[in-house]
Amino acid sequence: MRKRRTLKYYIRQLHLWLGLASGLVVFIVSITGCLFVFQQEISRALHPEWYVVPSRTVPPPSAPLQLSRLRQSAQAAFGPDHPINYMIAYAGQDRSWEFSSYQGNDSAFTSLGSIVYYQSVYVDPYTGAVVGKRDNKHDFFMIVKSIHWSLLLNTPYGQPIVGWSTLIFVIGLITGLVLWWPKKWTSITRARSFKIKWKASFRRVNYDLHNVPGFYSLLPALIIGLTGLVFAFRWFTAFIYLITTGSASPAPEPDIKSKVADSAFIRQTTVADALDKAFVLSQQELPGCRRIAVAPAQGKEGVISARGYKDAETFYGYDVLQFDQYSGRLLSHSKDSQKTAGQRLLDMNYDIHVGAIGGLTGKIIAFIASLICASLPVTGFLVWRLKRKKTV
Repeated sequence: MRKRRTLKYYIRQLHLWLGLASGLVVFIVSITGCLFVFQQEISRALHPEWYVVPSRTVPPPSAPLQLSRLRQSAQAAFGPDHPINYMIAYAGQDRSWEFSSYQGNDSAFTSLGSIVYYQSVYVDPYTGAVVGKRDNKHDFFMIVKSIHWSLLLNTPYGQPIVGWSTLIFVIGLITGLVLWWPKKWTSITRARSFKIKWKASFRRVNYDLHNVPGFYSLLPALIIGLTGLVFAFRWFTAFIYLITTGSASPAPEPDIKSKVADSAFIRQTTVADALDKAFVLSQQELPGCRRIAVAPAQGKEGVISARGYKDAETFYGYDVLQFDQYSGRLLSHSKDSQKTAGQRLLDMNYDIHVGAIGGLTGKIIAFIASLICASLPVTGFLVWRLKRKKTV
């Protein structure tokens, strides 16, 4: 008589085949996630000259040089064919300021092909001297990020593969918890569920390595997976915003434009003057910010945009300021304190994903959880393979 199949049987089949279908992608994404967690710390250790200005024999002046002058130094290092489109100024006197030049190619098939060029120049803000230059397109961690993000394919092609594999992985975590949960809690089931029996056979050790670390890493793995889905799917982002605010999307941002000035005014106020004025106003509007990122205006009606970050490393909790590109006049100030809970949560998404929101401890947790996530497809495949071998 055929044994009746229970719900747990179908959950086990779902866990198995979804795991086999997504295992390779999950392994690649998890390993590259491990490598990327400490990319800032490793980059600083390998190239300290990019981030910290050389030791000075005399104290620096009371204030850095004007942003426009530092931009000129960086532009000379790039050359005229690579215009600067992003600048980051730091509050610390020992930090260099970063100037970036980027041009993309949306029609490319690969991620490297989607970047025509992406370079950064680091400038001493007190002397204007260029202290370092980096080719971000071919940087090791940029390539790691491209693998993690879209398997070295351009975003429209690779991101859906990573996104759906991540969703399958999240389902696998939930079904794995159901399969791990004992029918009865006894001393034997507790030992089996929470400890690895290292002296047992390879088959049993591998089974424990799939179950026990999988349970201990469940919560951080779920958080990493769910924050990954925010990057991958707009519908998931809308869902997160809906459950946190009751609305499917935030209110549309006002369309703010620069006012094209008359020719006499343009002669009196140069682009450099407007940029410097906007930056000084940013510093006044954002007291206590550890770094300010500035994007020059694009087009005749574009605005100078500035983001003020409360921390030198993380990306959440920022204010956005917009300035008229002709006069440097402040047009709008979007404050972090005025954001909805959904907007704040989405702002935190990257820092939660890489563990940076918890400082060094958070990064260590994210690293260990990602490493365990990478092991699960391997041990899971071996569980399936060894079981088949036994039954043959």
